Order: sequence, then structure tokens, then C-alpha cells
Amino acid sequence: MRILVVQESDWLKRNPHQQHHLMERLSQKAHEIRVIDYDIDWRKEEHKKRYTKRAVFENVHKIYPEANIQVIRPATLKIPVLEYLSLWFAHKREIKRQIREFQPEVIVGFGIINTYLAAKIAKKRGIPFVYYWIDVLHTLIAIKQVQFLGSYLEKCTLKNSSRVITINKKLAEFVTDLGAAKEKTCVIGAGIDLVRFNPNLDGYEIRKTYGLNKSDFVFFFMGWLYHFSGLKEVALELAKMRDEKQTVKLLIVGKGDAFEDLKQISEDYDLGGQLILTGNQPYEKIPEFIAAADICLLPAYPDEKIMQDIVPIKLYEYMAMGKPVITTRLPGVMTEFGDDNGVIYVDTPEEVLKKAIELVRAERANEEGIKARRFVEKYSWDSITDEFERVLEDVITDYI
Repeated sequence: MRILVVQESDWLKRNPHQQHHLMERLSQKAHEIRVIDYDIDWRKEEHKKRYTKRAVFENVHKIYPEANIQVIRPATLKIPVLEYLSLWFAHKREIKRQIREFQPEVIVGFGIINTYLAAKIAKKRGIPFVYYWIDVLHTLIAIKQVQFLGSYLEKCTLKNSSRVITINKKLAEFVTDLGAAKEKTCVIGAGIDLVRFNPNLDGYEIRKTYGLNKSDFVFFFMGWLYHFSGLKEVALELAKMRDEKQTVKLLIVGKGDAFEDLKQISEDYDLGGQLILTGNQPYEKIPEFIAAADICLLPAYPDEKIMQDIVPIKLYEYMAMGKPVITTRLPGVMTEFGDDNGVIYVDTPEEVLKKAIELVRAERANEEGIKARRFVEKYSWDSITDEFERVLEDVITDYI
């Protein structure tokens, strides 16, 4: 198959998501993949350019070295507000160009604006279009007043889609409420590399590198550090635990909006050596970081809109490593994992640390970790990729 992917995030720099795993694995199965992406983090550049030319990146892979994906980044006008107009026209032109030159057999969308354009153009050209939901993206639009416009574009795209795929059951309910046809909607859950994420891995070297003793309680989070991730609240709770200062450690891998705030909390409360911020790390090192932890955390604000219907892929990776997860009561997570499967729920981010310490002291972490691994063993990337491949083949066949 020739598959064209459109998204409004940085394929190259952002952490691997569902689409990276699926597309790289399909590439290994001899399918041709091209991705149109967007430099979403351009505002964070130290030396901002007002305009960048179209760029093409060949032989791209983030996870599997044998993968071969071409990433196309259309020209971008990097001026606030005007960036959206630039995105509209540049991506519309690029989508038409790829249809002409690449002649995709199916287009898969993960965004809002370029995905709306791709679905509309695909319908006119008689190309099947698949809309893949891993997030409720309009809730991530920085300007709250225009989120309704993002929602409107999503609704239009759902109507123009040949098939709609969501990453979990809660998102499937959400998109059907938004207008997706039930008979065209299916769930393909997150996958996990059960060989790479192996509970028998040893985290000794990571503990040694970051000065963590064998007797330390190490609690772990990885991913993009949003302000609503709850990590600042966890760090402030850590600062209150003076009696635990020598034993409780919070290990955080990743960067993002809350990174500087966390650094400031560490300085203000003298948490050096206790609050460990590693920044971004190579994906191949992530299993070792998880192996170094006793318990993994997802302390996001439970009332944050973007967190209501999603199940972050990191949860599957934590669980595959045989680590229990303590999370706030996020509806999508609770629907997906239920009770007694290695996921423990609390009401607020402030309660996460206390619950984690209770679990370790009661010597229940290993028991819950075994339950977690057992639950995710059915989510191997091999079976998830095969299922996704079948959906694409079916939707192409329906168009012939």
C-alpha cells in the first residue's frame, strides 16, 4: 500500500505515539509511507525564523532502525495567528502535490486543519480517508476562544471519513456523539512491544547514574510535561515530606511546558537529588528508566478536558514492564483498565505520592505489577499492526 499520513505535530522531535509505531511497522512490511507534518513547537525556538522553506526528510525512523518513512514539512510562516493561514494554504498545496506525485491508495489523518483538508480533497479525488483519534485535539488549541472552530472542523472531517478509528472505547463514544457513523467507527487499542518492554530488565545502571540507592522508593513519570500533568502538585507534596527526604525520589523523563516550573520548585524547596529531571531521553533507553522505578505515575488533573477520553500509550509501557500505575480517576483510563489490573486510582494529584508510598511499604508493588503485565500482554504491536493493516486494506477494497 501507498499510505499518506497528515498530522499537525512534529513527527521528528515529539515522543513516539501510536502513529509512529504503526507506520514504522507497516514500513517494515514493505508498505510505502509518506508523512506531512508540522513544526508545532516553533515558538520555543531560541532563534525564531519568520519563515521556513519546505523540507523533505528521507529514511526517517524513531523506533525501528529498519523503518523507512519520508517526512514532508511544508513551508511555514512563523507569525502568531498568521501561522494558521499559512498552515491552511501550504498544507492544502502539499496534500494535492502528494496525491499527484505519490498517488496514495489511502490517506490517514491525525490532526485538525490539514486533516480536514485531506479528507475533503480525498473525497473529491475518490481516495479512501481514515480519521484516527488518539486525542481530543481541539481541547489542546492554545487559544480557548477558537476551540469551537477546531471542534467544527473535526465534525466535518468525521462526515467525510471512510472509516474512523479510535485508540480506546471512551474516545469511540466521544466521536460518535460528535457525528461519526457507528458502523464506520472501530477501536484499535494502543500496542506494546513486549520484548523491548520486559519486566526482567535491570534498572541498576539508571539508578547508579542518577544517584539512586537500592533502598530508595523511586516513582516515575515520562512524557510531555503539560501544566495539567499534575507533576507540580506531586513535587510540592514531595517537598512537604521532610521525614521521607532520604528515601523518596521522583524521576521525571521528558520536557514540556511545566519543565521550568519543576526546576524552580526543585530550587525553591531544596529538592536536588530527590526531584530528578532528566529532560528528553532516547526512546531505546526508556525501558531501563522504567525498570529503575518502583511505581509509575499518571497524576493528571482529573477534570482537564483533554484527559477525559484518552489513554496515554505510556500506561501500556509502564504496565508491560511489570510496574503498577497510580493515576487520578481519568474516565478513559478507568474504562480501559477497570479495577484489579495493576492500576490504582486516587482523586487528586496531591494524593498520588502518599498512595505510592503506602503501596511500597505494604509490599504490594510487585503483586500489582504482575497484574499489570498480565493485562497488557494481549496488546502486542504485532497484533495491533495486523489489525490496522486489515482496516486499511478493507477500506481500499470498498473503494474499488
